[in-house]
Amino acid sequence: MKKIIYIVSVLSLIFTTSCTKDFEDINTNPNAPSSVQPSLLLRQVIYDFGENMSYEGFVAGDLLAQHRTALDFNLFDRHALKSPQLGGNPWPIFYTNLRDNEIILNQARTTETFAVYEGPALILKAYMAAGLTDLFGDVPYFEAFNGVNGTVTPAYDLQEEIYLNENGILDNLDKGIAAIEAYANAIPLEGDILFNGNLDAWIKFANALKIKHLVRISDKIDVSNDLQSLFDEGNYITSNSENAIFNFTNTDPNSFRLAQLRIGDFNNFVLSETMETILVGLNDTRLSSLFRPFSNSTANEFNGLLNGIDASSTSIALSDYSLASTTFREDTSTLDANFITAWEVHFALAEAAAKGIINADAQTLYNSGVTLAFEYWNTALPVDYLSGPAAYDSIGANPMEQILTQKWIANVINGYEGWIEYRRTGFPELQTISASLNNDLIPIRMPYPAEEAALNFENYSVAATATDSNSINVPVWWNE
Repeated sequence: MKKIIYIVSVLSLIFTTSCTKDFEDINTNPNAPSSVQPSLLLRQVIYDFGENMSYEGFVAGDLLAQHRTALDFNLFDRHALKSPQLGGNPWPIFYTNLRDNEIILNQARTTETFAVYEGPALILKAYMAAGLTDLFGDVPYFEAFNGVNGTVTPAYDLQEEIYLNENGILDNLDKGIAAIEAYANAIPLEGDILFNGNLDAWIKFANALKIKHLVRISDKIDVSNDLQSLFDEGNYITSNSENAIFNFTNTDPNSFRLAQLRIGDFNNFVLSETMETILVGLNDTRLSSLFRPFSNSTANEFNGLLNGIDASSTSIALSDYSLASTTFREDTSTLDANFITAWEVHFALAEAAAKGIINADAQTLYNSGVTLAFEYWNTALPVDYLSGPAAYDSIGANPMEQILTQKWIANVINGYEGWIEYRRTGFPELQTISASLNNDLIPIRMPYPAEEAALNFENYSVAATATDSNSINVPVWWNE
């Protein structure tokens, strides 16, 4: 069921001080609330994060994952990640929304009538914190997000601790589930544009996230018992009707941002050679769902460009390369802001089964993931797709590469997920880009933004030293 989003302007918090008995009464505008309702903040956090990361996914994440390439303004595509242009600076998106989400969490814990928000706020905190640390590694976390009640120069915490310590990612998912299960009042959850206030759906969301992130750290710690229990219980997202998503529309201001910007910005991004090669090799009909035939084609052909051209010395004709399909501009009503989906969960479980982490049939999970991914992208699954080049564990195939490649394909515009999974597994094999500004190395972390050096210098310096002067070639904890 489509969830049409109406953007709500969230009122700024007003802090007042008092020096006489009636000063506050005299100087308070009775028409301006002194705090923001958690329903408004919840709507705002979900929408702002989902909308911004969908845009980032298209203009930056897809470049790193080699789904698309950029024709101009492409220093980021050439792996100069400290020079973001049209996108490539997700740091403030995470911290702005983690800060606002912390307000919801504090209100839920201090005001009885807002208690219903505690579980969802904890789950969202875990979701966003995981995305943040998976991109950057060690980041400010335990001392961050508290605004006037916390330090403005928080220390950087180790990624391992952000994942595993009390009040970290996995702990907050457990606490979020527990808070929902313990909630016995009748006041509904409002402002929920993911699940329309369905608390059972939030529990499935949390369990899906646990599966995802347990698999992500499975090379560092033993997660088999936890994963097996989650799989056996089956209380996670299993169908596309349960996905943690919200729909864009065809009209401003709720359409996908690339539909709102000038045509030149949209036309800057074309099919990558890597994406074309993989989809063509699989006889994958999603090629025509995600991209358009190039203008100069004579038979509805598709053509991709190698990532990372030097736009200052290389002349490229737009008409020779395939643009993104109408889904991303003319008809964005079928496009979602994607938090996590059934196909992503199935591929994570398929990987766990293929590795022997859980006792399950990897092929069944893989086939289900592929089927769900085609459905998600509104593409009919060819009757012979799962018996052709994409057939699981076929002769000469690497099951792990097959699973991760299918996840990579479906992760188009899903933030930076395709790149994160490549960093973790090496699949699918990406190409050496055309004119690298990183010594032909594919980056394996995002750099801390320049403003951190200016605003949080002492703590930033410690983190920069630990990453070889904020290098994009130093692995994060789960990838060491």
